[in-house]
Amino acid sequence: MTSLPTLRRALTAPALCLALLGLAGCGGQETETPTAETGSCDYPEAATAAAKEVDPPPADPPAEPPAEVTLQTDRGDIPLSLDADEAPCTVSSFLSLADQGYLDDTTCHRLTTGGLSVLQCGDPTGTGSGGPGYSFADELVEQDPRLQQCTGQVDPTSGAEVCTYSAGTLAMANAGPDTNGSQFFLVYKDSQLPAAYTVFGRMSAAGLKVVSDIAADGNAADGVAPKEPVTITGVAD
Repeated sequence: MTSLPTLRRALTAPALCLALLGLAGCGGQETETPTAETGSCDYPEAATAAAKEVDPPPADPPAEPPAEVTLQTDRGDIPLSLDADEAPCTVSSFLSLADQGYLDDTTCHRLTTGGLSVLQCGDPTGTGSGGPGYSFADELVEQDPRLQQCTGQVDPTSGAEVCTYSAGTLAMANAGPDTNGSQFFLVYKDSQLPAAYTVFGRMSAAGLKVVSDIAADGNAADGVAPKEPVTITGVAD
């Protein structure tokens, strides 16, 4: 497990404007979560310009979004199941970006192997600081059953309890509360993190194997790009 002091350092690195899972759209505006009454989503303009021109998602999430999509990469397909019930605005944003080709020909820019086991993607600049030009609110679930083995230990930066994100989890990277953009991470081994990252789906067993194989090739140093480049070529229904 990555220690909490290490997590705090990553969460507060102002020079790079990167969180633990460094997000697109540094300094995104605070947003409001969708309400049960309206079911609408808010995607305000972020403080940083879009890494790639794209329109914000519609305020109303799709009534029947696809339950499954395939993240296509040059290292193999990664089938994903999307959880629109728990994260409608997140899924809507992901699908909108995919439909507009925002993720096409982008590299997965970060692989962690030192206790925290994730592959991070979704930044067209490949630097870890690029985003879509808008931000949106977290969609966190209280006592989320998708998270396991919560420790009772609270991360002082986020105020969230540290829990285990199980292998196969698909979640949003962020730079603090309500700063989601386009960057997401794929968990290939159980990893402990603050319960402050929106979970919006899972990889299939076949997809998990693809990411695990990518991780097995390693990287030059923990938290940098995979040694063998990984490029997203598209997202298919």
